[in-house]
Amino acid sequence: MNQNASTAGTKPAKEAKPEAMQTLELTDNEATVGQCFTDKPKMSMRNVNVFYEDKQAIHDVSVDIAKNEVIAMIGPSGCGKSTFLRSLNRMNDTVDGCRVEGKICMDGEDLYAPKLDVVELRARVGMVFQKPNPFPKSIYDNVAYGPKLHGLADSRVDLDEIVEKSLRKASLWDEVKERLHQAGTGLSGGQQQRLCIARAIAVSPEMILMDEPCSALDPIATAKIEELIEELSENFTIAIVTHSMQQAARVSHRTAYFHLGRLIEVNPTEQVFTMPAHRLTEAYITGRFG
Repeated sequence: MNQNASTAGTKPAKEAKPEAMQTLELTDNEATVGQCFTDKPKMSMRNVNVFYEDKQAIHDVSVDIAKNEVIAMIGPSGCGKSTFLRSLNRMNDTVDGCRVEGKICMDGEDLYAPKLDVVELRARVGMVFQKPNPFPKSIYDNVAYGPKLHGLADSRVDLDEIVEKSLRKASLWDEVKERLHQAGTGLSGGQQQRLCIARAIAVSPEMILMDEPCSALDPIATAKIEELIEELSENFTIAIVTHSMQQAARVSHRTAYFHLGRLIEVNPTEQVFTMPAHRLTEAYITGRFG
């Protein structure tokens, strides 16, 4: 790989920049490398920039996410991956001073069109957060909330069916079917996160965003969520932000590496972790920084 090392000239060797640090430099005109685009994208982003007041958090990101793909977003803390994820269903609209520029489309529809119904969008593009956040309601009511809100059930029988189906898809039904009317907050951390996933899929979304969904969970609960992601990808498109490179390697089809608000590389996951195409990706996955 190319190294942007410069000669030290007449400076004493002790003042030369360490070789490991030289690879961290990134020029403004350096383009994203790898397989950023797909023939039939579920969601496409072009020249996306995100600002918090006068601070730019995301710089000119263009990438596609394919239907039924699991794409993992990795990178050091503060690199912009969660900010970018939240822009995909306009969660950043709730942040004062945040603005998004560029084009974000799902199935060709502009998600930032002025007349777009944001509540409907967030049903179509569900979100699972870092910390499980069940409503202070029963397990049943947690899952039934969205279908009730969006008028997806004509009767109690229909609602019962949606709740059971969603809990089954979230691999939680067998564990809670005898206590559906107990508080969702009484479940274990891993069960709460699967309840939140069931709540998200109960409104039949087209895509699910996951922002570090396992960071607060133990290894056993994490393994269950990872198995669930693989199963869900048969029916849903999934974008996941994770600090765990091992998790990205296990669950995703493609991996996107972010660095200082820029998308550096997008490639098939196996390639990213065995033969990265960019020096910054290589430096990160080999532990030289991050």
